[in-house]
Amino acid sequence: MRGTLRIYLGAAPGVGKTYAMLGEGQRRVERGTDLVVGYVDCHGRPRTQEMLDGLEMVPVKTMTYRGATFPEMDTDAVIARAPRVAIVDELAHTNVPGSKNEKRWQDIEDLLDAGIDVISTVNIQHLESLNDVVEQITGIPQRETVPDEVVRRADQVELVDMAPEALRRRMAHGNVYPPEKVGAALGNYFRVGNLTALRELAMLWLADKVDDQLDRYRADHHITGTWEARERVVVGLTGGPEGETLIRRAARIADRSKGADLFAIHITPSDGLAGANPAHLARQRALVESLGGTFHHVVGDNVPGALLDFARGVNATQLVLGASRRGRVAQVLSRGVGVEVTALSGSIDVHMVTHEATKQGRAQQLSALTRRRRAAGFGLAVAGMPLLSIALANLRGHLSLPSDILIFLIGVVGVALVGGLWPALVAALLGSALLNYYFTPPLYTFTIAEAQNVLALLAYVVIAVAVSAVVDLAARRTREAARASANATVLANLSGSVLRGEKALPAILERLRETYALTSVTLLERPPEIPLTPARQQEPARWRVADTVGGEPCTSPDEGDMVVAVDDDLSLVLCGATLPAADRQVLEAFAAQAAVALRQQRLADEADRVRPLAEADRMRTALLAAVSHDLRTPLASATAAVESLRSPDVVWSDQDRGELFDTAATSLQRLDRLVTNLLDMSRLQAGALGIATAPTALDEVIPLALDALGAGAVELQIPDEVPDVLADPALLERVLVNLIANALRHTPPGRSVLVAASAHGDTVELRVVDRGPGIPHDKRELVFQPFQRLGDTDNGSGVGLGLALSQGLTEAMGGTLVPDETPSGGVTMIITLPTARTTPHPHHLSDPA
Repeated sequence: MRGTLRIYLGAAPGVGKTYAMLGEGQRRVERGTDLVVGYVDCHGRPRTQEMLDGLEMVPVKTMTYRGATFPEMDTDAVIARAPRVAIVDELAHTNVPGSKNEKRWQDIEDLLDAGIDVISTVNIQHLESLNDVVEQITGIPQRETVPDEVVRRADQVELVDMAPEALRRRMAHGNVYPPEKVGAALGNYFRVGNLTALRELAMLWLADKVDDQLDRYRADHHITGTWEARERVVVGLTGGPEGETLIRRAARIADRSKGADLFAIHITPSDGLAGANPAHLARQRALVESLGGTFHHVVGDNVPGALLDFARGVNATQLVLGASRRGRVAQVLSRGVGVEVTALSGSIDVHMVTHEATKQGRAQQLSALTRRRRAAGFGLAVAGMPLLSIALANLRGHLSLPSDILIFLIGVVGVALVGGLWPALVAALLGSALLNYYFTPPLYTFTIAEAQNVLALLAYVVIAVAVSAVVDLAARRTREAARASANATVLANLSGSVLRGEKALPAILERLRETYALTSVTLLERPPEIPLTPARQQEPARWRVADTVGGEPCTSPDEGDMVVAVDDDLSLVLCGATLPAADRQVLEAFAAQAAVALRQQRLADEADRVRPLAEADRMRTALLAAVSHDLRTPLASATAAVESLRSPDVVWSDQDRGELFDTAATSLQRLDRLVTNLLDMSRLQAGALGIATAPTALDEVIPLALDALGAGAVELQIPDEVPDVLADPALLERVLVNLIANALRHTPPGRSVLVAASAHGDTVELRVVDRGPGIPHDKRELVFQPFQRLGDTDNGSGVGLGLALSQGLTEAMGGTLVPDETPSGGVTMIITLPTARTTPHPHHLSDPA
């Protein structure tokens, strides 16, 4: 049986997750539970260390990486020990390369699969879905993350909460970090605003987790009633003009309760024919989403039942509906959706909201037939029934009354097929009178002698009316289906053009122009600085062209043949044809989508304008972090050495004085390299770095780079026939210094770095090969990001600019720099530069002694 997972969730380091986890471990041991500690990092905190007393610890295994050793949990040893419960700290931890799994949460999955219960910890900033949010709040990217689903699957998640002020006091007292780190931490990551935001994130995430658990519990126990754990407001939309009023009313109801959810739902019949206005629905969807709600489209023939099923499914507490637009007769014949929902809502509060559309009534239903066909139907009824009577009168001796009734019934059906319901009703009543007068004994009177003939005529009228209604309904449905199919085809073509990669707004306008054979389609907008004045709203100066396709664009709405108003400030103007009213819904759908596309285009343009500023801000944040952390070490070392030499209280020997001078010189040289890299990266990004390319011999540049690096095991393989490259010698030297230094840092002791060159047509490849642990394939591009060390634990080795600067300098010289995998393990950095197309110089490079 799979084990259970319990997680202690915290908003920030130091809130007491590990302490709470170990306290739970102590309680379980006291109850006799077989418990072991798989891995715990106490971070040098004495009180946390004391909580380990009395707990059995499985020995950790030691992993070597880049010349350093790191402790990791021995997952196999824990599984072999087979305890009932295992304590494993830091769920989001990334294991040292070479471990069985890349992440610790994968180790915990192995323990759970082995039937071992696990207790673990995680901070909110390590959840994958919140990674970018946390970076925006704190300015610090989190590289160790865990998928949200791993934490959501946990059987228990317990929040370890602490007020920001209390956490800062803990830090000030030295209970979290060493004293020398407290000041920097309190002034950066652990500011009150950051901690408050992280605390809110943790609480909101856990609230969603609790909601999921509540939904599962209600589903498992078949609970259909509403539990008012949180306000959830559902607004029902018909697609009519009253929708925006209902949405705003529902939003106000939701805003009265902090954290309430807003849902909007539109129900479409399963036949898809009695549809709503798509333009209204598009605008209402945008309004709902702008208010923080969600829009849902549900198919169902029983509207009240579908509404209540959805409301109960989301555990809604309030339901907002519009007052009925139906007439009084219709309300007498059926209760209507609002009354039905109110009667069946149970514990859900139903709000019936009045609106202007109530007074206007429901719009007239789309006529199934044209006026010409209805006129033809009336003409056929008035003229056809008498003509049919004359024809049947000549056959009076050969046909009985039932036969005459059936023939008249066929005539009524024919009229219904031609003119619809009302002409057929006229034909049925006229036929009934003619049958009575000419064919029912006694003839030529409206008196009926036999009761069975009365019954026959009544049956004839009823059947004629029923058949006429069915035929008219079938014609209406046929026309609606054809119209819906045509509209669906038009909208499918529209969506297809957008999905194929065409720009959304021009694609929408062009598809509209092509579909209806228009000469031009123009989207006009009113500039925000121009107020709305009804008397002058048609003037060209009051409008500007947002986008247009086709011929000469219209500059005001009155220049077009047809205008579709999206809102007060946006209109779609069509030129070249006047379209029938039946196409109005599709036109409004086009207009609504064009408005959405325009807004998205504006947002995308604004994002493009803001992106460089955001990138510059991100660079500044990273630069400040680098300056505050990485530059402090060499500066502090140099300052300490100089202050020691200046101290009058100590007499230094010549050897000590020399060591202090060396320390100061080394620190200042490192500081100089870091500042130079920062300045060069800044110039490179600003396009202000001067580059002078010239034919450059590798035998002149590589020795200079090696001299700058000093000692180091470097093997050279530079054939004599390699031609000169076209490069800036000083910049190429800088690139080589950075790449070789990086390779030396990652190559294990006792192994050398290889620098090799080879010619390939018009280019030369220069390879710097290290023998280190290598880079995962999916993270190779990350190595060229500024301030990125990709797992380096030596924070004093630089600010993470070497490779980013090297790539920028190489590309500025017209070359490329890409990483590749070293066959025997490690990374190969490949510089590709164009040849200088000159006679090669003789090379005299050999391995350094």
